[in-house]
Amino acid sequence: MDKHVSYSMISTYKSCPYKYKLHYIDGIESLPNYETEYPIGIDGAVLGTAVHRAIETNIETAIKEYFDYYPVITEDIMTKSIIIEHQIKEVLKILPEPKAFEVEINNNGFLGYIDMIDKDDNLYDFKFSNNVEMYKESPQIHIYKFFGQKQGLKINNINYLIIPKPKMFKKTQNMSIFQYREELLKDIPEPFILPIEYSEDKVNQFLKDVITCNNHTGPYEKIDSRLCEYCEYNKLCKENVDYDIISKGVNMLLPSTERRDISKVSKRKLWIYGAPFSGKTTFLDESPNPLNLNTDGNISQVTMPVIPIKDEVKFEGRIEQRTFAWQKFKEVVLELEKKQNDFKTIIIDLVDDLREYCRIYEYNKLKIQHESDAGYGKGYDMVKTEFLSVMKRFFNLDYENLVIVSHENSTSGITKKDGGQVTKIIPNIQEALAYKLAGMVDIVARVVINDDGTRSLNFNQDEVIFGGGRLRGIKTNSIPLKWSEFTKLYDGLLVSNNNLSEDRNKPNIPMNAENVKVVETKKEINNRQEVK
Repeated sequence: MDKHVSYSMISTYKSCPYKYKLHYIDGIESLPNYETEYPIGIDGAVLGTAVHRAIETNIETAIKEYFDYYPVITEDIMTKSIIIEHQIKEVLKILPEPKAFEVEINNNGFLGYIDMIDKDDNLYDFKFSNNVEMYKESPQIHIYKFFGQKQGLKINNINYLIIPKPKMFKKTQNMSIFQYREELLKDIPEPFILPIEYSEDKVNQFLKDVITCNNHTGPYEKIDSRLCEYCEYNKLCKENVDYDIISKGVNMLLPSTERRDISKVSKRKLWIYGAPFSGKTTFLDESPNPLNLNTDGNISQVTMPVIPIKDEVKFEGRIEQRTFAWQKFKEVVLELEKKQNDFKTIIIDLVDDLREYCRIYEYNKLKIQHESDAGYGKGYDMVKTEFLSVMKRFFNLDYENLVIVSHENSTSGITKKDGGQVTKIIPNIQEALAYKLAGMVDIVARVVINDDGTRSLNFNQDEVIFGGGRLRGIKTNSIPLKWSEFTKLYDGLLVSNNNLSEDRNKPNIPMNAENVKVVETKKEINNRQEVK
């Protein structure tokens, strides 16, 4: 095995070898999950981070960083923050005084992170779940103690901090947002500490599983279970969505895990949005060797080459032959994948229109006029799957700059905790799709015309302005709307982000059958209790 071993890696292998193959061997990564149906959609990892930050700093900082995770704050996210704040306060009442957080275990090829060790050297793993019985049987916390002690950590007792998920409660049509929040707060289950008795047998079984995984031969079996519905590879596994592309060596589920050379930027991925005629396309005309895949015809002030993305109609006698705009776009992407050109910057202008073209194309295939004609769920899901599938192909293109452009929308709003109403400023595309696209790019920025008539690229991100991306640490709210200013900022961020992640991505000793021994004798078991 050419990677370190983690509990999640072996757990994935045991639950579904095919999922293990897709993730750990083929390197197909999933996108950040920003879809947030309350309350099931609270992300355990995000909440765990919020709990850490609240203990280390304060609740206000934790909630701010929780908001920062999302490109824009919705009504659901604002409501969840109220629930999370309540749960964090309860956690702080029962959690003992901490000694250290996020303690790295990197021993004999095993890599893991202990959520917390308290002042009495007891280990705590945070779980946001209602499935207490599963964690009672899980080997994870036992493995952390074993490898932590092997590394030299002093660990006494092991415990889970269980933060139960709130019960499902749906907002009725005549219920105000305040009544809804009051109902949610009524019956929130309290967090609690779950002590676990350490078991050598669970550690032994894990080590055997490691060897089985490393010695795997033959095909990787697909295992059907209730978890399939929530698996990020469900479409790929069940319906072979995009598998023809993946089999040709194109990684369809961005972002890629491949480390980039920080001394040279090889690909920038940008999403800009703003009001019509705010200078978005003119800004992109300054980029190197650009190609504009244009949907709205607004190209009179730019010199870059353009491919119009629109329906094309020809007649053979009285018979109409129509090529849909979405078909045209897919053909262009296929041609760009060949890389038989000198373009360096590929621009979709506008991605909002492109999604609509996709919808029209799919409806024509289904012979329907609206999602409900095919059963709403099926019609919507087909459009979403088709659109995101091709957009992933676009962002895998091998060009220096990949840019999508949107108009902005400021017609919707959210209710804050204090009851105030605020208007959201977001790209003019369906919110669920906006979250997915945000996960594919490095930076989301808004083009703004300032009071003095100058134009700027703004990176403000708060409860009303959509923004973010995978590159963190932008220290300025705006820069002049010039390509040179953007590349200067972007390249500095890339170096900073790579340096910050250096420690967590350093190579580890592989764990394999040669350097991991399964414990079988009582003497060996006793020896393993020693702290080296």
